[in-house]
Amino acid sequence: MKFTYYGHACFAVDVAGKKLLFDPFITPNPLARDVDVKEIPADFILVSHGHGDHVADVVAIAKRTGATVIAPFEVGDWFEKKGVNNVQAMNHGGAAATAFGRVKLTAAIHSSSMPDGSYGGNPAGFVIESSDGNFYYSGDTALTLDMKLIAEQTRLSFAVLPIGDFFTMGIHDALRAADLLGVTRIVGVHYDTFPPIKLDREAARRTAQSAGKELFLPAIGTSIDV
Repeated sequence: MKFTYYGHACFAVDVAGKKLLFDPFITPNPLARDVDVKEIPADFILVSHGHGDHVADVVAIAKRTGATVIAPFEVGDWFEKKGVNNVQAMNHGGAAATAFGRVKLTAAIHSSSMPDGSYGGNPAGFVIESSDGNFYYSGDTALTLDMKLIAEQTRLSFAVLPIGDFFTMGIHDALRAADLLGVTRIVGVHYDTFPPIKLDREAARRTAQSAGKELFLPAIGTSIDV
């Protein structure tokens, strides 16, 4: 699968001929100033929770592309009130068949509120199952034993995990999460954007290597095969 990184926790994965865009936060991110948000394609936009650093560009991209927005119920309802037409508002533990395969919402330990201060429900992660392979995006979360249940149900090719610490897991907890998930390949997200989550990339790579894991940290605006 082709993975494209747009900075912070925003990325896209090409899955079964569809472009899945996650947590678009691009225009307010100074590290992503070379990314033209108007050129980003999307068939589906998956949103893990309501914080501004995960939803900033959802409405604009959804209206431009006609993408279906998949999100926890309260977040999806908020987007509908913002004029987004194609919203699939789900809840934790629920799964749905889609044009790319199957999506299931998982629990995440974090917080959630919308940019205007309204209720954002509970944060979530996503398990994506497709003919191209399966992967897990945890969303913003702490380490949780619930991740072991994901591995018992789905064989994953890789996991996308926050590694910036302070607001989410750091690299050490992310590596423990990888063990629970049964994966050796991790794409790190949610780092560098703000001073408290500045990452020592080489140290993180060494830590992952010593744990027998492969840590991918693609440059903003670049793509890798995972």
